[in-house]
Amino acid sequence: MAVRADQIKQWGAELGFQAVGIADVDLSAAGGRLANWLGLGWHGEMDYMTRHGELRSRPGDLLPGTVRVISCRMDYLTDVPGSVQEELRDPSSAYIARYARGRDYHRVMRGRLQKLCERIESETGPFGHRAFADSAPVMEVELAVRAGIGWRGKHTLLLNRQGSWFFLGEIYCDLNLEADAPVADHCGTCRKCIDICPTQAITAPYQLDARRCISYLTIELKGAIPEELRPLIGNRVYGCDDCQLVCPWNGFARLSEEKDFQVRNGLDRSTLAALFAWTEEEFDRRMQGSPIRRIGYERWLRNLAVGLGNAPGSPEVVSSLGQKANHSSALVREHVHWALKRHGVAA
Repeated sequence: MAVRADQIKQWGAELGFQAVGIADVDLSAAGGRLANWLGLGWHGEMDYMTRHGELRSRPGDLLPGTVRVISCRMDYLTDVPGSVQEELRDPSSAYIARYARGRDYHRVMRGRLQKLCERIESETGPFGHRAFADSAPVMEVELAVRAGIGWRGKHTLLLNRQGSWFFLGEIYCDLNLEADAPVADHCGTCRKCIDICPTQAITAPYQLDARRCISYLTIELKGAIPEELRPLIGNRVYGCDDCQLVCPWNGFARLSEEKDFQVRNGLDRSTLAALFAWTEEEFDRRMQGSPIRRIGYERWLRNLAVGLGNAPGSPEVVSSLGQKANHSSALVREHVHWALKRHGVAA
C-alpha cells in the first residue's frame, strides 16, 4: 500500500495536480470544532452546513466503505499579484477574486479527479470510490491537512510553503493506502491576515465569522448586505483576496499554466460602471462556464451597486447608478438608492 500510494501521487502529478496526499478518515476532532462553529451561528445563511454538519466529519457515512481519502491540490494563480494597496488602488475598478476570473474550477477539478480514478482502476481493478470537488459535505481543508498537503492558516484557508492560491479536490476510496503525516504549522507569530481583513471577519487565529466575510456577503448571502458592512467592502464585487494577498507564504506561489484558469472577459481590469451596464442576457452569455454565474444577475447588480456607492462620485458613476434606480428587483433598487445617497443624490 505504501508503493501504491507513491504511484498514485506520481499519476496525480502527471495529470496536473501540484500535490497529492493520503488522509485517514478520523475527523472526530474536526467534527467537534465544526459543531461549535455552527452553534455560534457564524455560518449565517449557509443552511446546508447545518443540514450535513455531522456527515462532513464521517466520510464512511457519505460513502460506505471509505477508509482513505486522496486529497489533491491544483494551483490557479495566473499572474504575480501586487500588494493589497496595489490591487485595490483604483476604487472605480471592480475587484474579482482570482479564483473566479477564469472558468469554473469545479469542472476542471472533477474531470482531473475522474482521470486519476481511472488510472488507479487500470492498475488495481475495480475499487470503491467517489470524487468530490466542493460538491458534497466534505471537510476539504481538514482532509488536506491530514494528508500532509499543508497546514491550516490563521485565516482558516489551507497553506503550504507555496502559499494558498490553489483548489482542493478529494477521492474517497476503499483502498487501505498508507496515510501521510500532517506537516507542521509555519504561521508562527504572523497575524497579517487577521489585521488586514476589511470587515474583521477573522475574529481570532483560526476563527472566522462568515457573516462578516466579504466572500460570504458577495457570494453566499442572498438578501441585502448589512448597511454597516457596505462601506467596508470597497470595490470587491465577487469574493475577497486580501488575506491571501498579504500572506508572506504567497510570495513563493507558482503560476499555473492551466488554460481554463486564465482570465476571461477582462475581469482583471474592468470598471464597476462597465460591468453594471451589462444586461441580464449579456451577463448570462459572458458568465457561461464561470463560477460567478451561480449568484445570478440580481446579486451581481447588488454587489456592483455597493462598489459604485463606495467609488468616487464621478458623473459616470452617478449616471450608471441612476439608470437602474427603478430596476424591477427590490433588492437591486435598495442597494442602488443607498449608493446614490452616498453620492448625495436622491433616488
